[in-house]
Amino acid sequence: MGIKRRVTRPVLHLLLVPQLTELDLGRCSQLVTKDVAQMISSRCKNLSLLYLQRCSRIPSDALVDLIESLPSLKKLDLSDTQCNTQVLSAVGSTCRNLCELNISDCKRLSADSLFHLAYDVTAGSFSCQGLQVLSVDGLEPSGKSRDLVWALAFVLLALPSLRFLENEFVSEALQEILGQQFAAAQVDPRFPSLEELARRRMAMRADQAGSRLTLPLKELLEVEETFLPTVCAVCPHLTKAIVLLDDGSALSPAFYTWHTLTDLTLDCSRPRNLAELLPVAAMLGAQMQSLSVDGFYVRDELSFHMVLNHCPNLQKFSASIFLSLRGQGSPALEQDAVLTPPRFSHLVEFTLSLCHLHTSAPSQPIPRLRANLLSVLQNSPCLKSLELFYLPFCLDEVFEKVLEPRGAALVHLCYLSLLQCQVSISTIHLLLAADNELNSLHLDKCPDIYRGDYEELLRKVSREGLDLHIQWQ
Repeated sequence: MGIKRRVTRPVLHLLLVPQLTELDLGRCSQLVTKDVAQMISSRCKNLSLLYLQRCSRIPSDALVDLIESLPSLKKLDLSDTQCNTQVLSAVGSTCRNLCELNISDCKRLSADSLFHLAYDVTAGSFSCQGLQVLSVDGLEPSGKSRDLVWALAFVLLALPSLRFLENEFVSEALQEILGQQFAAAQVDPRFPSLEELARRRMAMRADQAGSRLTLPLKELLEVEETFLPTVCAVCPHLTKAIVLLDDGSALSPAFYTWHTLTDLTLDCSRPRNLAELLPVAAMLGAQMQSLSVDGFYVRDELSFHMVLNHCPNLQKFSASIFLSLRGQGSPALEQDAVLTPPRFSHLVEFTLSLCHLHTSAPSQPIPRLRANLLSVLQNSPCLKSLELFYLPFCLDEVFEKVLEPRGAALVHLCYLSLLQCQVSISTIHLLLAADNELNSLHLDKCPDIYRGDYEELLRKVSREGLDLHIQWQ
């Protein structure tokens, strides 16, 4: 109802009943006022999930009253609201079973507010000990102070169940925890010191006696490459990471210690050679379920093949890479058969975007990249989503080979997006006639698809009663 904009104030009042256990008001935030918050407090005491993102019309004191009336909450989203220190204090003292909390983009919060979430000053005890996911995106330090770094370190040490903490300064907090040089930390005396928290965490795990302190974080976003050794040392159990690469000459050897990593995103600030990824792919590729690379360039077509070859168990793959191929010519397409990547038995999503690193396109053909794409499409029986952007070769021959024989490939394809790709209308008709589950087709800026073709496709969808959305411009 929220998506279709059918929620009105009278309808909302009717929906607030005692039986509710989950309530998401983010899509009708303009209707949520202090009165609605009071109604939720009195009527919906069994809520385990409450999402109030963008509900900025609820004043802070009403949020406090609302939170204190809902002790059974497990998931709470207060992002972009009037949430302040008092609200976080109420969350910490009331919501003993809370597992997930989002307080991103709350302008009334400060670094000091985070202390009240993890520790109840009045009771003199720790709070939210079961909290696993905490999003504090948008919260920044005051001036040049390191107050936020210390507050994040406090949260990381005080919440033993935390698996994910979102904030751009998390890596710096981990660096402080690794060094355990807490003398400069300015912590309100009402709260335990960082030294006390570190000792407490060491005591909580007997297996860490006499060794360095580690944390059970599973996921980290925005890890700068310079912090990789720190992150790997403090968070050895990470399964998902987004790493921001600088313009170094080689990937950090710290990658090799991530034996539990299954979901990796690499984002380059400046173009880097994809060949640098090969040692990491060789070491970790077999365990990778999701791999995304953005900003690498390809000088040798073989490097792209080898990266794929090292990751046979991928479920999701995304690459946005530049072409900077040597002008030495490329082997004939027939010779590439021996380079065919393995069968991708679990691949569900595949995205490939290719751009030229320089304005002048290379004159030589790129058969290996085309052959790699063909092999991926032929050998991914579970593929549901396919996105191809700016590919510098015609896709007609690729799809013709993939769809022959009929029903051998792409049978589960639901979503296909071809942005500025060379593909003919006859190939599109071939895709529509194939055995698949296609329900969304995007053909934006494809130079060989014209308005008449688009209108013909729309008539075909209407005439044959196809459940298919087509987008073209």
